[in-house]
Amino acid sequence: MYKIRIILDTKEDVIRTILTDSNINLETLHTTIAKAFGFKGLEMASFYRTDEEWNQGEEIPLFNMAEAGEEISMQTCILNETLTKENDKLIYVYDFLNMWTFYVDVIEISAEKRNDLPQTILNVGEIPEIAPEKEFVADKLENEFGDEGDIDDEFGHFDDFDYNDY
Repeated sequence: MYKIRIILDTKEDVIRTILTDSNINLETLHTTIAKAFGFKGLEMASFYRTDEEWNQGEEIPLFNMAEAGEEISMQTCILNETLTKENDKLIYVYDFLNMWTFYVDVIEISAEKRNDLPQTILNVGEIPEIAPEKEFVADKLENEFGDEGDIDDEFGHFDDFDYNDY
């Protein structure tokens, strides 16, 4: 049995803790999370592997998008094979139009077997009416080419050329 904490990426605390079987696939986890937060589970979604600092890695989409059918999907990823130990993490994005983003964290793994799973055991906060706005900030790139005057210094001033000769 897995105890998983799911936190909505928003300013206010919106947290759900669920208990689930260890042998479910990620599609079932997707449905469980969506229902725990009051969604119908009908929108596209993806999980993303992540490290300890929540840096986004490989995507695990709801459906296999590969032509040959060899890529991973939520159906082919089993929970206890994807999240093998406590404190393993995933990022979950639900509804790509609204970008509801959640942090999924395994807080406990036990050998206990129960028939009443999945189950939400902690419900903190209310989900907002609309998805929190995402701010994507790229690192400011330094101007690799320098000032516009640099090219003049290296090759002379372009205005000095008579282009009519060519």
